[in-house]
Formats: sequence, structure tokens, C-alpha cells
Amino acid sequence: MPKGKGNAIAQNKKAGHDYFIEDTIEAGLVLNGTEIKSIRKGKVQLKDSYIQIRNGEAWVSNMHISPYEQGNIFNHDPIRTRKLLLHKRQIQQLNYDIKRDGYTIVPLKMYIKDGYAKLLIGLGKGKKNYDKRQDLKKKDAKRDMARAMKDRQH
Repeated sequence: MPKGKGNAIAQNKKAGHDYFIEDTIEAGLVLNGTEIKSIRKGKVQLKDSYIQIRNGEAWVSNMHISPYEQGNIFNHDPIRTRKLLLHKRQIQQLNYDIKRDGYTIVPLKMYIKDGYAKLLIGLGKGKKNYDKRQDLKKKDAKRDMARAMKDRQH
């Protein structure tokens, strides 16, 4: 199964609006027992999360996984930093890439693949306000053309 395919649980739609995504990588996550249960129920939010590299390891911060309803005293902290499972060479390449001006690593999508929770992360360059406006214009024009084609067929 290609990366990014699978049972999608959560998407970060704001990332596509705020960044030009140049490259994507599939990463595994180190999770606690109740976290995977909450992920399977779809109780994940990627909106304000970001990825940082510390001591040769990749970590995702500010990703909210709601506590499991049937959990007990062993339930997890919803916003703890979680380690990403990547190859050493991938981490080194990402670290090199984010040293360049304006680049960052953002989580794009979380999904279940072969029973494991995966996070699709992207290397993105921040958009300026005029870039965002141009994207909105293109999106509106595309929607208008599709609407016109639909009306023409009827």
C-alpha cells in the first residue's frame, strides 16, 4: 500500500493552506496502550501540532489524542510529546532541510495501515498572504468551471 493510503483518521487541512508541501514521509508513532484505542475511535486532532528534531530523534508536539473513555488510572496525557519512528538517514535529511530558510515539518494526516497508526509528515515552506490569496482564487475558479460544466450537461 503506498504512503498516505489507509484508513484515514485525521487530517491537517490547515497545513495545505499555510505551507507549500514539497516532500512527504510516512512515520510510525510510539504510543501508549490507551492512545491507540482513542486513535481507532477517531479522537485525534492535528491542527496545532508540529514536529521538532532533538538529539537525533523526531518528536511530534501538541498533537491532541483524547483520553480513552473506558480507560482507568493508566490513561494517557492528551498533549504529551510522542516519538516518531523514522530511519536515521530520514531524520538527518529532515534536520538538514529545516535548517534552510522558511522550512518546517508538519503532520499532514494520521491513518491506520496494517494495524499500525501512521503519521504522514510533510516538509513545507511557509506561504505568504498573497500566496494564500492566489490559492483561494485558483480554487474558486476551479469550482466555478466545474459548476459551469455540470450546468452545461443538464
